[in-house]
Amino acid sequence: EKQVFQLRAHMYQARSLFAADSSGLSDPFARVFFISQSQCTEVLNETLCPTWDQLLVFDNVELYGEAHEMRDDPPIIVIEIYDQDTVGKADFMGRTFAKPVVKMSDEHYCPPCFPPQLEYYQIYRGNSTAGDLLAAFELLQIGPGGKSDLPPIDGPTDMDRGPILPVPLGIRPVLSKYRVEVIALGHQVFMLSVVWGRRGCPWAFEGRDPHPALDNQHTFASQDLPENELLHPPLNIRVVDCRAFGRYTLVGSHAVSSLRKFIYRPPDKKAQHWNMTG
Repeated sequence: EKQVFQLRAHMYQARSLFAADSSGLSDPFARVFFISQSQCTEVLNETLCPTWDQLLVFDNVELYGEAHEMRDDPPIIVIEIYDQDTVGKADFMGRTFAKPVVKMSDEHYCPPCFPPQLEYYQIYRGNSTAGDLLAAFELLQIGPGGKSDLPPIDGPTDMDRGPILPVPLGIRPVLSKYRVEVIALGHQVFMLSVVWGRRGCPWAFEGRDPHPALDNQHTFASQDLPENELLHPPLNIRVVDCRAFGRYTLVGSHAVSSLRKFIYRPPDKKAQHWNMTG
């Protein structure tokens, strides 16, 4: 028996990806395969922790079998991560698999199963781990009423991104404003590059003086990040040797996987006032 579905792939973020370029970074995008269809996210440049924040919609997916089989054992989704090169074909960076949460046409779109929650999926490159994908997948049966009976895609919209759909409200994390500050004790003729945040946000500063002034080695930036600390992207640090004729050679890199111990939360003024008056 033929069943018709719509697959929604909520591709929010990846972290700790494989560095495919000589710069120590990558230009990653994800390709999602389901049955005979595939779609790609946009390419994000120079990052190992891309936040695609993109919804991929697969329409008119035809599956054959009993309804209870579709609900209990849906087909596997394959997600592959690639590095986009300026010339030539994209380089394979890793692969992971996922099963969608299934909603049949006679079921209600409501908690606890819907909307689906973002989950981390381990990415593998051969037998080695190659990062994590933060995503959610739902397979919605199209009933006699057609796609008009499907749950609506609940904003937000981003006019700057054109036809790209962001992850809907209720699935995307709740964001708060964070500011990260980096202070480095510089080294002669080396450049430090810091990559952090929603869409790469790279900074770079140099230390050519053997005893650099501290003010010259201080940088900061603000980003909207999830309130859930487990969803924060790592802080990637690279050290680059500045050679003659504008050449740069990667010396080494390091990823601060968790920023929890560095987080400062300002005191609650209301609670502080209550303690003083109480």
